[in-house]
Order: sequence, then C-alpha cells, then structure tokens
Amino acid sequence: MRSRVNRRLLAGVAAAGVAALALAGCTGDIADDDGDVDCAPYEQYGTFEGKSVTIGGTILDLEADRLVESWKDFQTCTGIKVTYQGTSEFEAQIAVLAEGGNAPDVGIIPQPGLLQRLAEGGWLVPASKAVEDNVDKFWSEDWKAYGTHDGVFYAAPLMASIKGYVWYSPSAFEEAGYEIPTTLDELKSLSEEIAATGAKPWCVGLESGEATGWPGTDWIEDFVLRMAGADVYDQWVTHEIPFNDPRIAEAFDAVGEYLKNDTMVNGGIGDVSTQISEAFQTAGLPILDGECWMHHQASFYETFWNPDGGDANTVAPDGTVWAFLLPPVDADDPQAVTGGGEFPVAFRDAEEVEAFRAYLSSDTWANNRVSLGGVISANKGLDPNVASSELLKQSIEILQDPDTTFRFDGSDLMPGAVGADSFWKGIVAWVGGQSTQSVLDTIEASWPSS
Repeated sequence: MRSRVNRRLLAGVAAAGVAALALAGCTGDIADDDGDVDCAPYEQYGTFEGKSVTIGGTILDLEADRLVESWKDFQTCTGIKVTYQGTSEFEAQIAVLAEGGNAPDVGIIPQPGLLQRLAEGGWLVPASKAVEDNVDKFWSEDWKAYGTHDGVFYAAPLMASIKGYVWYSPSAFEEAGYEIPTTLDELKSLSEEIAATGAKPWCVGLESGEATGWPGTDWIEDFVLRMAGADVYDQWVTHEIPFNDPRIAEAFDAVGEYLKNDTMVNGGIGDVSTQISEAFQTAGLPILDGECWMHHQASFYETFWNPDGGDANTVAPDGTVWAFLLPPVDADDPQAVTGGGEFPVAFRDAEEVEAFRAYLSSDTWANNRVSLGGVISANKGLDPNVASSELLKQSIEILQDPDTTFRFDGSDLMPGAVGADSFWKGIVAWVGGQSTQSVLDTIEASWPSS
C-alpha cells in the first residue's frame, strides 16, 4: 500500500530533516461539513469542545486526502479537530521526535518492528479498552499481536495490503492458450513454456532509492511461507532459526530460478542486471506492450497501471490487466499470503486521542475509508462490496477468510539492521551474482545480538 511504498522509496533519510519534519507535507484540516451529517454512528465517542488531535505518517498525496476525508464526519460530530501531516521522512525520524517530546499525538506506523522499538523506548501509550475491544471483535489474533509488545497492546491495525500477486494480461494469456497455474511447479512450467518461445516471462524492478532490493525480499518471503510453511516463517522472522537455515536457502534458490536467470527476466527491460536499476513502480508496465508476461507485486500496484492518473488500463478479469496469487506448493494446500499494514500508535494520553483511535479501529472507519477508493483493510466488519475494484474486493475477502494463513511482511518484522538494511542489500548482491550461501551468511552475521 502507499504508505509502505513511501517508506521503501525514501527509507534511511538522514536525521538532519528532523526540524523540518513537523512542517513538511501538511495535508490541511477538513472544514466543518455544511451539509447534514448523521451523527448516530459517532455518539459512542462522546463530544469534546475545543479539543484537537495531531496525527502524522508517511501517507501522501491522493491517499492522504482520502485519509483526511475518512474522519470528516467524526470531526463534525465529536468536535475534535484532527490535523494530519504527512511526510516521507516520518518513519525515519519518529523515534527522534518521540525522544525529544515532539511527536504528534498519533503516528501511523507501517512497520511492526518500528512499533516494537518505540514501545521499548517507553514512548507509546497503551491502547484503551475501547480500541482493544474493537480489535478483539474485528481482527484475528495475529493482527492484534503485531500491535502488541511484551504483553501490552498498543495499537489496532488500520489499512492492509496483500502481497504475492502475479499481474498479467488476460487477453494475452487467452490468445496464447496459457492457463493460470495452481501450483508452484505449474508456475515454473508456464514460465519455461513462455521462455521457450523466445519471450521473457517475467519483468522485475528492484530499484527504490535507498531501499533498493525490497521487492526481491517480497519474493523470498512468499516462497518461504509456501515452501517451508507458517511455523518456519515465524521462526525465521524472529530468529529462532538462523537466516542461513537450509530451508531459507531452498526458497532463495527457488526464486533464483527466476530472478537470476536471463531466460526468465527482464522482459521489455534488459538482462538480469537491469532488475537492480529498474524502478519498481514502472517494472510491470512492459506487460501492457506485450514485452513480458508476468509481474510479481502487491495489491497496491493496481494504482501504477495508469501512471498518468487516467483510466486507460482497467484491472479486471476481462480488463487490461488482472492478477492471480502466487500459488501454493500443492493445489490442496490452504491459502497462505503475506501482506502489510499500518498501526496508529499514541504518544499522548488523552481522552480525545483514544476516542479518535477507537474510531480508527471501528468498522465504521474501515467502510468509510475503503469506500473512498484505493485501499483495503483486514477489518472483519468491512463490506467487501464497498471496495473500489474487483481486485481489492477479492483481497478483502481473502483477508476475511478464516481459512487464510496470513503473515505480515517478514522484513517489516525483522530488526531494522536486517529487514531494512542487510536483507535489501543482500538481494541486490545476490541478483548481481553472489551465491545464495554467501548472501545468507552475510545477512545472518548482521542480525543484532540483542
């Protein structure tokens, strides 16, 4: 999703920007609604004369405007003035702001590892009972755990994304007689069949500024979850098994059959080496020109098919592009997906702050925001039919399915020295020619000792 995109694009911004952070990217306030507002859904939050809440995050541009729109009626009915400021530097600088007592009242954190760090620093306010009650009602225990540290619950989930989608052209597949693969072996066979025609089946872009390499970590995480299973995935991201465990190496090598293979990549762009220089935002576009066949990227990639902001390309089973989930090892295996999300943490202990966070954790907010377009949520009270596209509706249904095995993006759960550094850099070195074992040994050595 977009907040995650912004973080990955500009991760590692220098601390010199702290002073400017509080002023950057201001979205502005929503004016009082002049029309009729049904305040019944908001009566539970109370009224607060003259109270205000500040909120910060990495959500920018259109997504930020929609975020602000999503609490307009809440403001009108409760009297709480909510001011949002978005900046790409937020995640890099929030710990510094918190330590200096300059954090906003609420921060939208898209990385559970960062939430853990902020909690360890003693800067976060535990969530109120109202927030926790909503999470117990509307989310799974796994989602609640991502907002918990040392047994203390700090934040509810907000929005979500599903990773592991494989984007393709339905008309091109139909014309060529290709079928959607139902297993990883079938995916490999399909890729080999396409390659045998002289075409490059995959187009891949790993470039993302300081965060170059992160799209490759998504490939690895998807294969670890499918090939080794959820238990091994959990042990891997928590370092109960080493990063260079043979099962992780096996997943790397399976992905390497695509990303390190000149017959498989990089359709419409160049050879294997061009993956490192091709921006992730544009990497899938050769599908539109018939220059590649498939592109692995999350649900949020839907917005990139129309880079000019128009509607020339449609995302639908009979549209310009569509997507299928990376298949399991065996067709009968349960659905397993990786994904991401955000968590609104509190830095100020106040009733109006908790009233606002309770609203953000509600099914009312989820339906309000998703109906505005472009995002999804794992909130079980969300009506999938309010989603702005068929793919987002499908994604919501997958997240709400009790039989779905969901795991948060692995690099976001790992310590920053690994998940936002050595893992990303390791992908670049690996695609650039280094061996799997050498790369895994280097990443393992970077894992913090405490």
